Amino acid sequence: MAEKILLTGGAGYIGSHTYVALLAASYEVTILDNFQNANRSVIDRLEQLTGQPVSFAEADIRDATTLAGLFAEYQFDAVVHFAALKAVSESVERPLDYFDVNISGLINLLRVMDAAGCRNIVFSSSATVYGVPDETPTPETAEFRAMNPYGQTKISGEQILNQLTAADDRWNVGILRYFNPAGAHDSALIGEDPRDIPNNLMPFIAKVAAGELEELQVFGDDYDTPDGTGVRDYIHVDDLAKGHVLSLAALLGDGQSHLVNLGTGEGHSVLEMVSAYKRASNRDVPYRITERRAGDVPVYVARADKAEEILGFKTERNLDEMCASSWKWIAGPHSSEDPGPEEKG
Repeated sequence: MAEKILLTGGAGYIGSHTYVALLAASYEVTILDNFQNANRSVIDRLEQLTGQPVSFAEADIRDATTLAGLFAEYQFDAVVHFAALKAVSESVERPLDYFDVNISGLINLLRVMDAAGCRNIVFSSSATVYGVPDETPTPETAEFRAMNPYGQTKISGEQILNQLTAADDRWNVGILRYFNPAGAHDSALIGEDPRDIPNNLMPFIAKVAAGELEELQVFGDDYDTPDGTGVRDYIHVDDLAKGHVLSLAALLGDGQSHLVNLGTGEGHSVLEMVSAYKRASNRDVPYRITERRAGDVPVYVARADKAEEILGFKTERNLDEMCASSWKWIAGPHSSEDPGPEEKG
């Protein structure tokens, strides 16, 4: 009998790709999303992609009554928890909203899970918990440094889960710290779809290539890197989704709690990304060098060996494949749709 999974925030960028990966691994999945920050058309596109109806509930993660009803109805075996606000700059402007959704929402979910006897959870964390790290590639043992309210909510979420498992050994927790998700599903039916000026580099480059933005601003070209621009660890979103499937299997298989980075362990510079996207799109990507941004670091790359050791996780997709899948998505049939609100998990 297939194990039943609640996927919170499952209509978002990473959540929708993880939904597809979970179905491919023979899990029964129900999406919970309030669609405040996700496009409703994602549900239809997931049905088109998978060839089957999507089980979903429109509700807020803070709605304990609805959550309890879902657990009573479906008898979930585990939760993969994406539902959160995730824009760094917005978190600085609206810290209380971020604490409410990301921290109170997690606590509410854990209370409902505990009451239902479901104590397996994969938690969507972030490399932002490292702030400006002392060491690159950055290992999981690097100290916490909250540089903004969003990063603080991920640190707090991890601490809550760690203290919960210390208090009650019936809980099994997988904490996954992402580096820089990029790309889209090969079907071009789901991908990253920011509403306004993007926060992440690849969708920003994509909008320049598509002619929606005039140019890319490159913040600094005098770093101690091969071409002077900042280097980051980009991971294909399908590889990232696979990491969640492996994390879930470890929790359900032998109750093996874990904390791992999900990245490639390799970095690419801003200008490398520009060149790769130009190849993929056959379009020009004009850019302008500007001043460094405060808080940026020259190189931000995952130490990725622990995920392979514990979960058997290996990335398969390279930068050219990330860019090609992104451009296929940008140029696909969805591009004529009203994009709706920015997807944030």
